[in-house]
Amino acid sequence: MKIAIGCDHGGFDHKNAIAEHLKKRGFELIDFGIYENKSVDYPDIAVKVANSVANGECTLGILVCGTGIGMSLAANKVKGIRAAACSEHFSAKYTRLHNNSNILCLGGRVIGVGTALELVDLFVDTPFEGGRHQVRIDKISKIEES
Repeated sequence: MKIAIGCDHGGFDHKNAIAEHLKKRGFELIDFGIYENKSVDYPDIAVKVANSVANGECTLGILVCGTGIGMSLAANKVKGIRAAACSEHFSAKYTRLHNNSNILCLGGRVIGVGTALELVDLFVDTPFEGGRHQVRIDKISKIEES
């Protein structure tokens, strides 16, 4: 599985730790930055990761900013993206299981690195359940079309 990853200055340290962790687990990554801890506008990074997932270059994406909220707002503007800002285990699992989310957004100023790694593992390891949940995802797709 290929995973897109990116951050702004609020998530720089977390992004680097997550990237290292995922590489050790054997995942292929595309790192869309940032590469040095300098201020950047989070929508610029979010759209790069979201486009990579939406066009099929990557299967999943991970975005980190200060809260995870800004990245999720920006990423969700890209057609086909279901980005979820999560800060605890249940949501990180069920956003994949029931919502088939394809981008996990985390807050570098909200959770510690250890928790972030646990949430990333839950997200990438949990498959979409399908069934009745697919009907709901299809309804979300129809909203995108309107």
